[in-house]
Amino acid sequence: MTRGRGEVVVTGVGLAVPGVATPEALLRRTACPVTGPAAEPFDTAARIGRRGHRYKDRATRLALCAALEALRNADLIPSDGEEVTVPGDTVGVVASSNLGNLDTACLTAAAIAERSAVDLSPMSLPNASSNVIASWVAIRHGLRGPNLMLCNGATSGLDAVHWGATLVAAGRVRRAVVIGVETHNAVVEDLLGRSASELLDGAAAVVVEGARWAEARGARAVAALGPYERRAGLGGCVEALLPDGAAPGVWFTPECYAEGPAGAVPVPGAVPRYDVTGAVGRASGALGVFQCAAAVGWLARAGAGAGTGAGTGPEAGAGSVFEAAGPGAAPDPVPASRQALITSGDDTADAVAGLLLRPAPDRCPPHPARAPLISMECSR
Repeated sequence: MTRGRGEVVVTGVGLAVPGVATPEALLRRTACPVTGPAAEPFDTAARIGRRGHRYKDRATRLALCAALEALRNADLIPSDGEEVTVPGDTVGVVASSNLGNLDTACLTAAAIAERSAVDLSPMSLPNASSNVIASWVAIRHGLRGPNLMLCNGATSGLDAVHWGATLVAAGRVRRAVVIGVETHNAVVEDLLGRSASELLDGAAAVVVEGARWAEARGARAVAALGPYERRAGLGGCVEALLPDGAAPGVWFTPECYAEGPAGAVPVPGAVPRYDVTGAVGRASGALGVFQCAAAVGWLARAGAGAGTGAGTGPEAGAGSVFEAAGPGAAPDPVPASRQALITSGDDTADAVAGLLLRPAPDRCPPHPARAPLISMECSR
């Protein structure tokens, strides 16, 4: 799906991961500092308090922490509250986690098999539901828009960002909080055959919002979403996003990506690479959301977050990607060298997802007159 430049933007980022306080910190190459002890597990109680812990599993608590920070970062929740300052039905939730509540589901099944369902706690049983993470985020903050939970393998996190943006672009909501979360425990370690030190115990969240709605409430966009692609292979995915061999400014590679010979790699060798799993651990279904958060950090560090820089200079020639701002608008180039390429999944996976993240537009592009509201569209 291709959206007009600036139509859907990122207005907030939230993290709940040990030792990482800002998106820029995700750009480091290793999880642990060169000296000193490893970071302690993220303290969810310090952010969401005791009420946020009652009868909730760790993945849900981590997701609540990241979502709260992202919503506050987007100025949708005041620093001293939890309720959104916009109508709740204008905000949706999309969460991604492949393994988040696996321990609850497995332990529940084992308890039933060994004893009976009578031994199960009615307060903990809802945690076995596959959509518990997305649901609790919505309940906690009064978000009454569409509520989705994705468990889609290697591409799940980027797919979640795409579907959050699709809800916005389709007019179902004006904004959506997208969360990626995974945690490690004995069940996950046994399934993956990896130690806890290799696995993520944390969450990331981004708020995606219609640019005109963000501008109307005075919110600052930190990035703009470019096109999204889903293909069978990595090379085809990158070529669809960046035709004619255009080189992006940075490449956020698939998880633990091992590059082959130079000719087999779809991105030029001079392009900087980041694998966020080096900073946070193997992220599974949370990877794509963490990559988007890291890309926001890269855009900020590169000084590209202030605007697109227009398209009249020499950079607007070869190696640029063009998208129309709206019906009848002239193409407005964003040089590929100023964009972050994000890919999840490689040629060993069932599919590869890719997304371009761009500098935030200076302002919302002109928008055509709206058609009459339909029953499925938010009306506030």
